[in-house]
Amino acid sequence: MNNETLLRCEWASADPIYIHYHDEEWSVPCRDDSKLFEMLSLEGAQAGLTWITILKRRDAYKQVFDNFDPLKISSYDATKISALLNDSRIVRNKQKIRSVVTNARAFLKVQDECGSFDTYIWRFVNGEPKINCFSALADIPASTMESVAMSKDLKKRGFSFVGPTICYAFMQACGLVNNHTARCYKFPCQVK
Repeated sequence: MNNETLLRCEWASADPIYIHYHDEEWSVPCRDDSKLFEMLSLEGAQAGLTWITILKRRDAYKQVFDNFDPLKISSYDATKISALLNDSRIVRNKQKIRSVVTNARAFLKVQDECGSFDTYIWRFVNGEPKINCFSALADIPASTMESVAMSKDLKKRGFSFVGPTICYAFMQACGLVNNHTARCYKFPCQVK
């Protein structure tokens, strides 16, 4: 079977960006703090929009947000935020842009406290990916007990745009949970 004929999760359209993201990133366990911060930022940007909208702007987001370096972003001032609000390459939502700066500061505090964001965030699944075996996209919940707990704790630590649904999308994106569905060639519950 070649790449075009593989069956994928229902949400993965024929768009090459979606296919690459689905096949190479989604539900793959991530333990790299830089990547975790990037994905948390992008999931927040996606709120109320389609994921493909953000994926198509991902390179621009990396450029304008200094490759999602939380140390650099934590020092953004009003001038930088104003410049971001005028950059048509990204979603120009003041709350979402400010949340990246706020979250960078909170992220650095978590790193200081826990040694790494990876150590902190993976505790919500006891350090191991949660493997789910859903038949179809409609079976996948919008949030779970774990994403609710994550959301509450992140908010308590000063993060924004981290509601339970965003947290669950982040968990799926970074492989804390694996939700490839039964029709997908990457379905984790197939007998090999």
